[in-house]
Amino acid sequence: MKYLRLFSALLVILMLAGTLVACGPSGPEPTEEPTEEPTEEPTEEPTEEPAEEFVPMSYSAPDCDYGGEFQTIEAVDEYTIQFTLCYPDPAFPSKIAFSAFPINDTAYLEETGGGGDVVDHPIGTGPYMLSSWNRGSELVMTRFEDYWGEAPAADTLIFRWNSEAAARLVELQAGTVDGIDNPGSDDFDVIEGDPNLALYERPGTNIFYLGMNNTFPPFDNERVRQAFAMAIDKQRIVDNFYPRGSIVADQFMPPSIFGYTPEVEWWEYNPELAQQILEEEGVLPGFQTTISYRDVVRGYLPEPGVVAQDIQAQLAAIGVEAEIVVMESGSFLDAADAGQIDGFHLLGWGADYPDATNFLDFHFGRGASDQFGAGFEDIWAALDAGATLADPDDRYPHYIEANELIREHVPMIPIAHGGSGTAFRADVEGAHSSPLSNEYFGVMNPGDREQLVWMQNAEPIGLYCPDETDGESLRACEQMHESLLAYEIGGAAVVSGLATECTASDDLTVWTCTLREGVKFHNGADLDANDAVLSYVVQWDAAHELHVGRDGNFTYFNALFGNFLNAPE
Repeated sequence: MKYLRLFSALLVILMLAGTLVACGPSGPEPTEEPTEEPTEEPTEEPTEEPAEEFVPMSYSAPDCDYGGEFQTIEAVDEYTIQFTLCYPDPAFPSKIAFSAFPINDTAYLEETGGGGDVVDHPIGTGPYMLSSWNRGSELVMTRFEDYWGEAPAADTLIFRWNSEAAARLVELQAGTVDGIDNPGSDDFDVIEGDPNLALYERPGTNIFYLGMNNTFPPFDNERVRQAFAMAIDKQRIVDNFYPRGSIVADQFMPPSIFGYTPEVEWWEYNPELAQQILEEEGVLPGFQTTISYRDVVRGYLPEPGVVAQDIQAQLAAIGVEAEIVVMESGSFLDAADAGQIDGFHLLGWGADYPDATNFLDFHFGRGASDQFGAGFEDIWAALDAGATLADPDDRYPHYIEANELIREHVPMIPIAHGGSGTAFRADVEGAHSSPLSNEYFGVMNPGDREQLVWMQNAEPIGLYCPDETDGESLRACEQMHESLLAYEIGGAAVVSGLATECTASDDLTVWTCTLREGVKFHNGADLDANDAVLSYVVQWDAAHELHVGRDGNFTYFNALFGNFLNAPE
């Protein structure tokens, strides 16, 4: 199915001709008969070119049997977009506020073919626009003068990166950067004791886990996965390697997010029983495997190298030999997403919005990636039921069931909810941390400096965030792109964004969003409802010619909205 293209009306330019009047030189009065003064032909005032007619775009699935959430996405008029869903979704506003669903300019998407420059040279509507991206060094953004909202305080915003927490702190203390992400676990007290610095702590709205893929033996044996769940001393890891505010994870959900169910308790630490089960299942003696990770500090994993070594030692204590494999960040995420890691892997997740669907549906629902291997239909059914009910009291029992099934099947081992934070020079006004790790730099004023320099844990992988999942890319996108709705600065409540409002039908299956008028993209194009429609359609339809991106996974869309239209077999 192809999307509707807009055709420009052919403008007719009327060329108006006038009469040229020539005058001779002055002299004696002429003897010839006086000539009649020529009369000028009347001329018409130039007319304004007619405005290009808006032709609304509409895109529909033949039916809802394809398994996804959307039935129709359409422009009702120039500033109204409507989503008709296949089933109710009470979390829909939180989802469309997320930075993985920004609105792009139609012409630019078409010009780039949905990939290439759209990944490296984004055109958004945000307060900052890309100036340059020196890969391996820094990302430079400048103020967008035609921004529809409040202009950012700093003329220039620069992102730099360093994987070492100690090195980031040194840069902050030296004044070469204005803010850093994720200070090390030993640095909180240092920052608080320095009058030139300020610490902003984040709550642990995240999860660090030890992942396994059940398509590779012996992880295809559920009893083996349960044994490994008993083999890891999570309290030891949190006590030794995590900053204050961190807690042991007893399920995939952090306690502060709806969907956490204290009724469900994880497997108790019991290395002796774990070893016995592995021997009974023929895994021991002699099992060798790997522990793969990326050397990037995150709020959920403040010291990846030493945590990997500690898990390696804990496995060795029950007779499992595990080799540590450090991978480049982008390659690691792509391999995990594609289900290509055949040993253990260290990964985690931070809240994108405060609902169980963000944690559980993304990782264990019908649209989840192949990270943990084959999905579980009983978990799917529980999550489907919980996601489509509006009343939290009605939803809650389904999450008890889902968390019990995750404990039984053990697709991964939850280890910690990590406390984290940001740190800034004390004179930066508006500095903050966000529970969603989406700090908004447009409100930060670096005093008498014209630029604000931020140092995070790693370089962005790409800047077309519909096709990215790492926080470093998403945070950069959030300064240049905007979604239909947004999250409050430093919080998780949903507020207006490019849409002034999004209203729902009584059954939560039809959502209508009214766009702001007068919004411009960085290339000067005007925002309209067709831009919003196409921005969603190119993610939704896997057969669309613009469904390209950086690697074409569009992981968030598939996980949060159920399935692609025309998904590959």
